[in-house]
Amino acid sequence: IARGAQMYVENEHHQLSSGTAASSFRSFQNNYLLVYLLAVSSDWLQGPYVYALYSDYGYSKSMIGILFIAGFGSSAVFGTFVASIADKYGRRSNVIVFAVTYSLSCITKHFPNFWILMSGRILGGIATSILFSAFESWLIYEHVHRQFDSSWLSETFAKAQFGNGIVAIVSGQVAGVAANSFGKVAPFDLSLLVLIVTGVIVALTWTENYGDENQSVSGGFSHAWRNMLADKRILLVGCTQSAFEGSMYTFVFMWTPALQGASATEIPHGMIFSSFMVSIMIGSSLFTLLISRMRIEIFLRNFFLAATCAFVFTVFSKSAMGIYLGFLMFEVICGVYFPAMGTLRSRYVPEETRSAIMNFFRIPLNAIVVAMLAIDLSTTVVFTICAALMLLAVIGMQLLSMFPSPDEKPLDDQKPSTDQITA
Repeated sequence: IARGAQMYVENEHHQLSSGTAASSFRSFQNNYLLVYLLAVSSDWLQGPYVYALYSDYGYSKSMIGILFIAGFGSSAVFGTFVASIADKYGRRSNVIVFAVTYSLSCITKHFPNFWILMSGRILGGIATSILFSAFESWLIYEHVHRQFDSSWLSETFAKAQFGNGIVAIVSGQVAGVAANSFGKVAPFDLSLLVLIVTGVIVALTWTENYGDENQSVSGGFSHAWRNMLADKRILLVGCTQSAFEGSMYTFVFMWTPALQGASATEIPHGMIFSSFMVSIMIGSSLFTLLISRMRIEIFLRNFFLAATCAFVFTVFSKSAMGIYLGFLMFEVICGVYFPAMGTLRSRYVPEETRSAIMNFFRIPLNAIVVAMLAIDLSTTVVFTICAALMLLAVIGMQLLSMFPSPDEKPLDDQKPSTDQITA
């Protein structure tokens, strides 16, 4: 039902443009979505079996925790440097590097040696940084360069998130069949095949684009840092992203013990995960309906406040069903968040250092997740911290909403008032 409403809004938008423009855009959009969804499917295929494979190799919970921390730490330490390379040497090339590094990470899963597995986690962390920066940077540049309607970019983000939910469900089922038939390393081999296909499609169909190719890598790194500090809007977007995604990634690790602890019987993990993905799909459809009616900063602030309430409810609820409903609400908000934040980044983050700045945003959230993994906290304390992070996101989005909308005035001409700067 939600997707039907979303399609109706999209068709209304496209009827306002010429047939040639809409057709050209649709071809471009379908190519990007194919590549992006293949890339995220390679990630979803691995997700359910990383812990299980390490456990089969005989590693303890503490040793597995170290491997997971290495992955997030790698993303925080190396991600921004790799992103600066993308801005200088090309986003298309960086996406191919993603396919290669993640493929090597899959290959390491065949070896039970701890240090080989550790190298795989480091490679996986680098690949994840590219997945969440170079793809989006390439899309935004090409969308603007090809002079497509600016409102259609939000549609692409919404479809990518909707498709991500479908891909997650299908990938989980396929990975389960592969693991049951050929062992727990089989999902990683499937992921390897998908990554090879992804790299080939990108090499054959994508054009190259850059941030500032005349800048050195270290210079681009410094330029990105200066850009971020010089513009309060960029800082607010980054702080909001770090707060929301820090709580989101923490939620990913904690929803199972929270629900299992409140349930007298074994919870149906697969059904719960699938319902989370459907909730994300509903959220992405809600975004399409809201964006033409309200400023993104306003409805995101309201959804962040709802997410804060959902986590507070989870902290005090003793019922498994009550906790589950709170989690479903948060997943719907995640579905709204990703296309909305992608659209905000396209408006506020400068093109020449886009990939590097996007990975600067990921450093705090990776630090939050590493801290949560390293410290043994109760689910009550963890979700209290998540509620506090969501409240920070509310404040960040409220402050951002006090600046003029980029749609109201050219981005470079926007100057906040004295009251806004003081706030």
